[in-house]
Amino acid sequence: MIARSLTWSRHNLFGKPFDVLLSLTVIPGTLWLIYQAVAWAVGMAQWDIIPQSLRVLMIGIFPADQAWRSWVAVAIIAALLGAALGCVFAFRTRHAGFLALVLAILVSMTGVNTLAALTAVLVIFASAWILTSYVPMSRRVLIPASFTGLIAIFAVMSPPGAGLWGGLLLSVLLTLVTAVLSLPIGVLLAFGRRSRFSSLRMISTAYIEVMRSVPLILVVYWIWILMPVLTPELNLADVVRGMVGFTLFYSAYVAEYVRSGLQAVPRGQTEAARSLGMSEFDINRSIVLPQALRVVVPPLVGNVLDIFNAAPLVFIIGLTDFLRAGQMILANPQYGNRTYEVYSFLFFTYFLVGSLITFVARKLEAHLARGSR
Repeated sequence: MIARSLTWSRHNLFGKPFDVLLSLTVIPGTLWLIYQAVAWAVGMAQWDIIPQSLRVLMIGIFPADQAWRSWVAVAIIAALLGAALGCVFAFRTRHAGFLALVLAILVSMTGVNTLAALTAVLVIFASAWILTSYVPMSRRVLIPASFTGLIAIFAVMSPPGAGLWGGLLLSVLLTLVTAVLSLPIGVLLAFGRRSRFSSLRMISTAYIEVMRSVPLILVVYWIWILMPVLTPELNLADVVRGMVGFTLFYSAYVAEYVRSGLQAVPRGQTEAARSLGMSEFDINRSIVLPQALRVVVPPLVGNVLDIFNAAPLVFIIGLTDFLRAGQMILANPQYGNRTYEVYSFLFFTYFLVGSLITFVARKLEAHLARGSR
């Protein structure tokens, strides 16, 4: 092991004079920064603000007496994520130990009072993971189950008012709704851009190019302004209008991903299907689309990370997302001197979620690569 490490260091860090100079500059500087960060986090930081403000960070200004609704929503989200994870790699014994470690960390942050709820959420997550890992038939209902789960979340969370949603839960819900709804819309736009009908092709192309040429914040703001004007009878909440803006925007990007997958399908397969008398609808549904989605699943998963990182933009329409919740805490004069602690927690949470999504995307890409050999 030591010999291998020395060999790797000699070839990658000290192979050339410039590499030696760069390594001697970057490595000590990085180690010094890590030392300073750890020393501050262990010896100087006052982390008591995080447990005291955790409810605001997680659910924003949602009423405390209705917090059970947020727990139900979290349980549904855990079931959907666990089921999706089981489609990527199977549940193993070591994963149970990892979930137990996660539970211990969460309990240390929130207290024993929430132990039962956290345990129930992790059990639901692990159960859904195990179900789709070892019962392949259950994967066929994952897509309709996702839509049903999102409808159930809205039904549970809506009575106190959708305008009260906030915190990390809002960011996750916004990401899930956008990811689930933008996929079918993006598929339709991708087929529309390849349609033999010129009017449909021009409309789809214009929509995709317009959405990809303007910033997300502008689309969200315009949807927030125009929807009450165009549909005054609906009286949609701000959070719904924000989700609509995100969905319309990211559908254009999903359409481009799917279009690249459609172009990767060999033309000979469609020509052979036509020679067998299959209709265009059956060809696209049974032959073209499954192969196209198989190619573009990794970038689609990466698109989920982009949606989650863009969620703080909903502040422009008055919503309290995870980042905005942290700023609300710092607006309290009592916690005005805890800026570094709050933003460090926000940074760590965003980094953790992003790393998990990236890890799943790589695992999924490797899984699909093995299946295509």
